[in-house]
Amino acid sequence: MRASLLQIGVDEGESVDSRRRRVASLVREQAGADLVVLPELWTTGAFAFESFTAEAEPLDGPTHEAMAEAAADAGVWLHAGSIVERAAPDSGSAADEGPLYNTSLVFSPSGELAAAYRKIHRFGFDKGEAVLMGAGAELVTVRLPDTTLGVATCYDLRFPELFRGLVDAGAETFVVPAGWPERRRAHWTLLARARAVENQAYVLACGTGGTHAGVPQAGHSIVVDPWGEVLAEAGSGEEVLTVELDPAKVATTREQFPALKDRLLGLETPRRP
Repeated sequence: MRASLLQIGVDEGESVDSRRRRVASLVREQAGADLVVLPELWTTGAFAFESFTAEAEPLDGPTHEAMAEAAADAGVWLHAGSIVERAAPDSGSAADEGPLYNTSLVFSPSGELAAAYRKIHRFGFDKGEAVLMGAGAELVTVRLPDTTLGVATCYDLRFPELFRGLVDAGAETFVVPAGWPERRRAHWTLLARARAVENQAYVLACGTGGTHAGVPQAGHSIVVDPWGEVLAEAGSGEEVLTVELDPAKVATTREQFPALKDRLLGLETPRRP
């Protein structure tokens, strides 16, 4: 299985529409891959908090349309990173008062929306994403012909119980789009490898390059195998990281070293509040 991670930059001088067209073109260039992955919040920048409200869009908005077409044109499964989703408002609210979510979109090779995941763990503590966006409440997996994806986003990488839940739901390959800051790049690499080792699964972690709202980005998108070996790692700038994966290696690893069978503590799947 061939996977391509598109580590793109978010140029603050580039319009969102122009960036959508550029990224759609990059996706089309990946024809021949099985899976293409984009970073978190690449339309706005993960730290451009002041733009979230203005750039929010519905699930079926312009990014959905552009990425669906690109996936179909390339004939690939596409994890289109995430968008600032403006959900439908509650009954009786004004049309623009629906909550915001950091929502990932996954498209099939025919351009159909196969899954949407609202990020569960919001970063920022008492500011930024943590106060501007709602929290997701559901684990999401997507069945591909050769593997089952477990979907997580950026800050989720710090919460191993989420990944255990995805394993229980059948995940063999974790896809983690991110806008991870450069000052904590060592954590990015460490946590990606840890999630792979402890769950005996592939990790495809796709970040951004450049700077978001004054915050230098880590880049260094990384692909880790079920033994924790780094198969490929990008640099700090824009880059396409392509790697061949052996989906059978997950089952082989879990059979050769059956640590998951020795688990004694489980994870209750998060419920909708």
